Amino acid sequence: MTQSAEMSVDAVLDASGLNCPEPVMMLHNKVRDLAGGALLKVIATDPSTQRDIPKFCIFLGHDLVEQQEAAGTYLYWIRKKSE
Repeated sequence: MTQSAEMSVDAVLDASGLNCPEPVMMLHNKVRDLAGGALLKVIATDPSTQRDIPKFCIFLGHDLVEQQEAAGTYLYWIRKKSE
């Protein structure tokens, strides 16, 4: 069992089937609604999220806790920076 399987998330964003730039646009809106320190799990199928989501986190100061890829599905755990 990975660390991520044990993590309790505060919210889930399912961006499956969406292509760039939609997953990151949805992520931006979802993160805005979360409290500082909240953990968000993102599910995506667009390979470009492997580049875009880490850049999003760096640019806005959020913590990309973990990311995984399995059978064309990309999973990300993002902790919103504390306010």
